[in-house]
Amino acid sequence: MTTNSKQKKRGLGRGLEAILQSPDTDITSADISGNYVAGAIAELEISKIEANPFQPRADFDDMALRELAASIKIQGVIQPVTVRKMGFDQYQLISGERRLRASVMAGLTTIPAFIRVANDEQMLEMALIENIHRENLNAIEIAISYQRLMDECALTQDKLSDQVGKNRTTISNYLRLLKLPPEVQIALRDGHISMGHARALISLENDEAQLLMLQKIIEGELNVRQVEALVRKHHNPDSKPLPAEKLVVPEKYRLAGDRLATILHTKVEVKRNSKGKGSLVLNFGNDQELERLINLILQNRS
Repeated sequence: MTTNSKQKKRGLGRGLEAILQSPDTDITSADISGNYVAGAIAELEISKIEANPFQPRADFDDMALRELAASIKIQGVIQPVTVRKMGFDQYQLISGERRLRASVMAGLTTIPAFIRVANDEQMLEMALIENIHRENLNAIEIAISYQRLMDECALTQDKLSDQVGKNRTTISNYLRLLKLPPEVQIALRDGHISMGHARALISLENDEAQLLMLQKIIEGELNVRQVEALVRKHHNPDSKPLPAEKLVVPEKYRLAGDRLATILHTKVEVKRNSKGKGSLVLNFGNDQELERLINLILQNRS
């Protein structure tokens, strides 16, 4: 495969092809940083990234940075920083200074980064919107793309709604996912929980409660309705539980129960949950009927 074909495969569509064909683009196949194209994620050396002189935030909470650094040591950097290419193998931070500082504190020498080129805001916006409409993106990737459009292209949620063709509530729900603890974001990204699960967790008051509920979801294989019920119970311990979800027994098992009832001359109940677990209940009215059923079963075994 040629270098040019590799570059095209890494692009996000026609928007990035326009970037690569622009005379203002200084990212080329000869770039020492590894053939990176605008819109791609690269693992950059932190020493090659200079601070943003226009960073409006001057103070960073030291304790919060240490907590983030501890998380990064375990989970890595989930959301890449964004940098602008300033020259040959040199970059300037655009957004993500807190993540960059925490990564340094965690002892990292490289960090994942979105690369931009000078004067590319309109093309970046085009590429990100194209990227959002890919079918194989997970909820966290979509949320990050929405956040990047707002941060780097100066879009409000209303403007973003117009640009991507989604209603404002949908966009807001995605953006809220980025406030969840890294462990929850990773579980959502990797398909261990759904967006419905994640949205239920958002209403819990702190990371500890959210992580505890995440553990219950995974260990108990809980569906979204069950999690929503647990969250309501968490907020209002005195509330009455919702009625149990009615499960329909597949017809082949129901018919098998009917056949058993005919053979044993008693009522037979087949109970089964969504995971395939359940019970087979034989009804009897007195000890004599119980003895009869036991003898029938034992006789069939021999």
